[in-house]
Amino acid sequence: MMPATLPTSKTQHAFRILLGLFLLYAGISHMTFRRADFVAQVPDWLTMSKDFVVLASGVVEMLLGLSLVALYRQRVWVGLVVAIFFVAIFPGNIHQYTEGISAFGLDTDTKRLVRLFFQPLLVLWALWSTGALKALCQRSKC
Repeated sequence: MMPATLPTSKTQHAFRILLGLFLLYAGISHMTFRRADFVAQVPDWLTMSKDFVVLASGVVEMLLGLSLVALYRQRVWVGLVVAIFFVAIFPGNIHQYTEGISAFGLDTDTKRLVRLFFQPLLVLWALWSTGALKALCQRSKC
């Protein structure tokens, strides 16, 4: 069983809050001023309405952001869920690159390719800042 909380540093705490605010902002942008950019990023192989996917993922991002800020005692679990979410939305980033979609200021293949390398950093950020990385390491005895 994984603990819901492990001691984290002040730096980790600050980065957890920062990530939460980032996700809250991103979720709001899904529903407002960046909606068209997010719709363009939804892969064509998804059978659901692209607009629904954007709205639903925006709601999820807002909930995850609020959870990172407010659910301190459950931060390890929240960190795991946020990391899984970042993995789940990665196909959208790949779709943007492979289809050459210009959105979010990523108007060249080089910029879109570089962005792909930031997604694993977001996963690590979520795991590290919440103590989930330490919990996973303890669980697997690394």
